[in-house]
Amino acid sequence: QVQLAETGGGVAQAGGSLRLSCVASTRTVGNYGMAWFRQAPGKEREFVAAITAFGINTYYSDSVKGRFTISRDNAKNTLYLQMNNLKPEDTALYYCASSDRTNLRVGPQTPAGVYAYWGQGTQVTVSS
Repeated sequence: QVQLAETGGGVAQAGGSLRLSCVASTRTVGNYGMAWFRQAPGKEREFVAAITAFGINTYYSDSVKGRFTISRDNAKNTLYLQMNNLKPEDTALYYCASSDRTNLRVGPQTPAGVYAYWGQGTQVTVSS
């Protein structure tokens, strides 16, 4: 089974930057659709960004578009989320997720339940 591990969370000031990493236990990370979700206390888990398998399509929620960038390094088997111009409302537990089928195209409308594998989460806290 695929194992995911997020790192890079921490505390940042508003306007600052953080880069989250997600290392997958597979050599074919580039062949699966992957995504970042986040969840704040008392709120539902929400979509942040996704990257499709094989291709270069990326998707972002309106709240992070223009500030966050999702990417991956296939050689390092790692998914990234570069977060710039952070805002207090970005504070949440961030999760890395992966589909389990290479032919499943992920996008902003893909429900969280479709993703088969999840990391343990990494906390991001943004202060003003």
